[in-house]
Amino acid sequence: MRDSKKILPEKRKEIIKEIKKIADDYIVLKISSKQLNKEMEKRNLNEIEITKIAQIINSFWMRKPIVYLDSVEANTEKFKRKVLEKLKSREENIIAENEADNKYVVVGGASILAKVTRDKEIEKLHDKYGFFGSGYPSDERTIEFLKNLNKDSYNEIVRLKWITSKNILEERAQKKLDYYKG
Repeated sequence: MRDSKKILPEKRKEIIKEIKKIADDYIVLKISSKQLNKEMEKRNLNEIEITKIAQIINSFWMRKPIVYLDSVEANTEKFKRKVLEKLKSREENIIAENEADNKYVVVGGASILAKVTRDKEIEKLHDKYGFFGSGYPSDERTIEFLKNLNKDSYNEIVRLKWITSKNILEERAQKKLDYYKG
């Protein structure tokens, strides 16, 4: 197991079946774009992720597990302290490292589980909105789709604080302004 982005989609689907067979227990916590947009009005993405990570750990708090985390911050000790501050029990044994998905099988497995879950959510959006690519900011099909997406749908399914979204919305606003000026 390793970073899910380094494994082909079909292989991830095979591996996920094995993960689900051997995993004692796991939680997949989904956050919709709409919910994320609302939360990002008050906190940044790292703060939200830390809160959600703590929420998952807290659900296992009676077991006192060893917790392996792929740090969302460069300073792994600071990240670890932030997570510990949000836990019911501060006695957790937490190992937080950058690129932990390449170092620890359990984190690699979690990465694959998260990626397969994301892929399924993207497929649902494809069924509703048509094929728009991967949903990643570097994907030209995704960018083109976002440029043509109506405002109501945009607010429903797109992360508004994402730099790609911000740029597209700024372009739209500028075009409207230019139209009314001109």
